[in-house]
Amino acid sequence: MKQIKVLGPGCRNCNATYELIKSVAAAKGVAVALEKVEDMAAILGYGILSTPGVVIDGQVVHAGGVPDRKKVESWLG
Repeated sequence: MKQIKVLGPGCRNCNATYELIKSVAAAKGVAVALEKVEDMAAILGYGILSTPGVVIDGQVVHAGGVPDRKKVESWLG
């Protein structure tokens, strides 16, 4: 099971990214542990300066803007 964190202050793009990942995981039948991280200290700890950020299994894979669906699908391969 992939551990996925969406990093951001709770803005519209952050919420859209969270929902997109949840939707793609469900469509692909991939089990994920999806979490929102809104604590700025924790977000900065990942080196994210532009939100939303996405962390999968401890590795930053995206920062800034909503990722496109194909990108999310590639993460959940």
